[in-house]
Amino acid sequence: MNKTININLGGIFFHIDEVAYQKLKGYLDAIRRSLSDDPKGRDEIITDIESRIGELLSARVKDVRQVINEQDIDEVIEVMGKPEDYMVDDEIFNDNSYGSYSGQRSKKLYRDGSDRFLGGVSSGMAHYLKIDVIWVRLGWLVAAFGFGFGFIVYPILWILLPEANTTAEKLEMEGAEVNISNIEKKIRDEITEASTRVKHGIDEVSEKVKNADYKKYGAKAKSGSQDFVDTLGKIFVTIFMIVGKFIGVLLIIVSVATILGLLVGLFTVGSLDFIHEDWFFQNSMMYNGSGLPIWVLSILTFVLVAVPFFFLFALGLRILSNNTKSIGKTTKFSLLGIWIVALLLAIFFGTRQFMNSAYDGTVTNTQELIYSPSDTLEVKMVDNKDISNNSTLKRHWKSEIIIDTDNEEKIYSNNIRLDILASDNETMYAKVRKLSQGKSRKDARDNADLIYHEYELNDEELRINGFFLAELNNRFSEQRLYVDLYLPEGQVIYLDHSTKSFLYDVDNVQSIYDNDMVKHYFKMTAEGLSCLDCNEQEINIGHEDDSFQMKIDEEGVHIEIQEEGKEKSEVKIDASGVIVKTSKDTI
Repeated sequence: MNKTININLGGIFFHIDEVAYQKLKGYLDAIRRSLSDDPKGRDEIITDIESRIGELLSARVKDVRQVINEQDIDEVIEVMGKPEDYMVDDEIFNDNSYGSYSGQRSKKLYRDGSDRFLGGVSSGMAHYLKIDVIWVRLGWLVAAFGFGFGFIVYPILWILLPEANTTAEKLEMEGAEVNISNIEKKIRDEITEASTRVKHGIDEVSEKVKNADYKKYGAKAKSGSQDFVDTLGKIFVTIFMIVGKFIGVLLIIVSVATILGLLVGLFTVGSLDFIHEDWFFQNSMMYNGSGLPIWVLSILTFVLVAVPFFFLFALGLRILSNNTKSIGKTTKFSLLGIWIVALLLAIFFGTRQFMNSAYDGTVTNTQELIYSPSDTLEVKMVDNKDISNNSTLKRHWKSEIIIDTDNEEKIYSNNIRLDILASDNETMYAKVRKLSQGKSRKDARDNADLIYHEYELNDEELRINGFFLAELNNRFSEQRLYVDLYLPEGQVIYLDHSTKSFLYDVDNVQSIYDNDMVKHYFKMTAEGLSCLDCNEQEINIGHEDDSFQMKIDEEGVHIEIQEEGKEKSEVKIDASGVIVKTSKDTI
């Protein structure tokens, strides 16, 4: 019956029989003897080997009362390798000098404490995936600021993943076999690296000592304030380094977001329902009046914006990691050349676009309206539902591309202003003014003349189109249209609700606002247009010099004060309270 012994291997307690203990002791003594010729780092190597043996034995123990036997020790020695299988000298670093045994590699995910920025998670993942750590860190930045989950997952991994402290754990992190030779090689590499750093530091100090101005430093040593300044300088350097890292991260995030946004925004124009060409160029500062195809304009815009942000991205990488390789002079100059060409093209076509709208042109058409002054004329704004998808007819500056009744593409616009004035004779007539822009005055007038608009006098209705059509090529010529209706004295009109948004600064005797004139009867008098059915609450009360106006209706009280040479002031009193607006502030 064998005697049972309690031992400690790598912080783990085991019950082992006497035969197995003697064999394990002899195995460790043999390893120690093999390292006796070069004792540097011997204790650390033995400690790591014992920790690895403890891990292997722990995997075989199913019960705390289980006793380690000789067979268990043999299996561990087979995994670790025998000392005589390895040459313990400088040849250990040669691949051919390792033993013939090749155990199964055990790759595990750890945090790398030797190369960490925030916990070492990225470095550990880089070892596991066998890629450069900078790409893992960039991936985390995208996950954090692009998708949001990075802020949650990274701290969880920081907590859950163990740090690779022992040599065996570092070998497992790198996917290397954990045996005697690899453990020794790892430790010797670390010792050599540390020795190199120490030697370099000693040489640097020696050089500084050799070249030092002792009189100068002696004077500094006498001053206690100089030590404070040096310490303060180190603090500032540290702060600047931290700030620099955050600047690098910020540059990467901004540049990546900008480039991806350009790719999605510019190259999906016309392919998505909510990013169609017409919407995009009408609701942005990009006006394609140059005649360029949309895809060419998208490429020019992408190059002009993406290239500078690409250089910012490269700068951010260099700030985060000094090991980041340069993109090379050939790439730099090629990108710079492409950017310059795109800039010159943008200047050329931008100038061309500007010249296309350099001049204004106006075409005026006047037509008499045959109608009895004794009858009431109803004025309506109408739309064509066959070519328009407007749910509500109203005036606005935006335009759209439609297919007209002739199956041709046209520009559809509601930018129409309606005014009602006194006739200079006894007839009623309409004056339509078409305005457009062009590269010359003649070209501007030609563009204006191509604007299509019509109205119709039928029975007791004057039906005016609340839209006009223009040629597709003239979509960015700032086209607009004015309809002036001239009434003889005594003529009565009724303004339909459809005219509400189209009425533009219509003068009347009662100083009624444009929006309040609809659904009322007006008569042209010698003093001007006068409301026939407006009550007192709907009429603006004005001062003799028109500097003061007040409107009282069911919505509340609205007062406007306009003094000569000053900005207009307003006072509103309604259910929400009192609002006073001046040229500088709002109370």
